[in-house]
Amino acid sequence: MAFAELDLRAELVLALAKQHITEPTPIQVAALPVLMAGKDAYLNAETGTGKTLAYLLPIFCRLDVAKQATQVVIVAPTHELAIQIQRQCCDLAQNAGYPIRSLLLIGGTALDRQIDKLKQKPHIVVGSPGRILELIRMGRLKTQGVWSVVIDEADRLLIHESLPAVRAIIQGAPRTCQLIFASATEQRESAEAIAALAPDLVLLRAGAGPVNENIEHLYLVCEERDKPEQLRKLLHALRPERAMVFVHRGETAERVAARLAHHKIPVADLHAARDKRDRKRAMDDFRSGEVRVLIASDVGAHGLDIKGVTHIVNLDVPTQSKAYLHRVGRTARAGEKGQAVTLMTADEARLVRRYESELGIVMHHVRLREGRVISADADTRPGRTQRDQPRRPATKRA
Repeated sequence: MAFAELDLRAELVLALAKQHITEPTPIQVAALPVLMAGKDAYLNAETGTGKTLAYLLPIFCRLDVAKQATQVVIVAPTHELAIQIQRQCCDLAQNAGYPIRSLLLIGGTALDRQIDKLKQKPHIVVGSPGRILELIRMGRLKTQGVWSVVIDEADRLLIHESLPAVRAIIQGAPRTCQLIFASATEQRESAEAIAALAPDLVLLRAGAGPVNENIEHLYLVCEERDKPEQLRKLLHALRPERAMVFVHRGETAERVAARLAHHKIPVADLHAARDKRDRKRAMDDFRSGEVRVLIASDVGAHGLDIKGVTHIVNLDVPTQSKAYLHRVGRTARAGEKGQAVTLMTADEARLVRRYESELGIVMHHVRLREGRVISADADTRPGRTQRDQPRRPATKRA
């Protein structure tokens, strides 16, 4: 199916072509007619399947550019994801030739400057729930003209401490406002919140399963103290074009980044403790290819879409299968191939069975030998076929 068959405006079809996007993904095919009709909806699809465009394209079709008012509010759980969505809004508007104004509203930036920009009546605001709610309560962000509120990464925003802020944002919009939720996974708590907020929504699911089939899953067993050195050797053996390395804590990110830099491996680290400018610099350097390894805590695991990430390495092991899913979803996006390698102690290796059972994946045991990654399945997992050295995914350079 082509975008034109979905009644998408010709200007938007051309704008997508400029981004080398010519065919809609399954979630976009499912979402566009429902969202353009103004219905509440929950977009549930695996990572890398184009959920952001699935809701932005209908929004761009319905916006009244002549109206001097904020019409759409998009809420994201992290600054990085909000920045990414804002960038997509700007690119789409520019490539389509639409005079659509969008504004980023996140913490860590000057509040006065954001208030001044709100006087220009942006059509779309994108930001974190705390800053958006703060500006609404100050009376600076006017929501009486809002006809759509989008909750991206709903499984993360509609739980625990962020749920009251999201509820307040939705309650501040008109009662007839369209509600759009998007997520790669489902949790009972977030599903219950969505049902309460939008009881008549349309559930849109796409994709064969929660885990991208283009990802090859590997694990390597070593002592905890040896993980940083094993990471260095692993990066040397795999030669990734771009790799994201996940850790639990910011101090671990800093320590590992320093060690890799000492060995002349271009690296940046991204974690919640760093300020906004540092995180932006790290992301820009990684996207541009100036550094090929990005160390991240779980703040980097949700929603980020970075082209050309060929490898994910879990230096610290996620204890929950959903956390593993979010991390590995940063690779093999838009039809590409990717590898995910998890460094585990002997005790942590018990999680392999949980990942396999809960996510429906197969994880292959590997080891390092003479600068190569080779299969260790035959040694420890009888009944599996021994393989040669794991393939490097075929990727296109960004």
